Amino acid sequence: MILHQIDAAFWHEWIMFRVLGSAQRYLASNLLAVGVLLHGYRQVMLFKPSARAHERLCGAVGAGTALVHAAFAAAGHDEFHLPLFIAALAALVADLGLLHQSRRASTAHTQVDGMD
Repeated sequence: MILHQIDAAFWHEWIMFRVLGSAQRYLASNLLAVGVLLHGYRQVMLFKPSARAHERLCGAVGAGTALVHAAFAAAGHDEFHLPLFIAALAALVADLGLLHQSRRASTAHTQVDGMD
């Protein structure tokens, strides 16, 4: 995700998406996003109770980002056809696996807890 944000800044995605309106707002939103990402990473590494929620949030954001960018690539934007971008996109697609694994682990944990 952080690699994608660096790439997005290079390509001036705030202009392409016409969502945030300026580079300053775009950078501020990314500061928040990276902060949440790193906080979530810490929660996971320390096995905190909130780790599962952060895992799902990161997976959902990554999967959504991949879908949006794949649509732009399909629409013919050249910047979405470069080899390293494709590699970053593949990593974001891997977030679908993260979501699936998280859901499976949560279901298994619930079933075990229900047997007590």
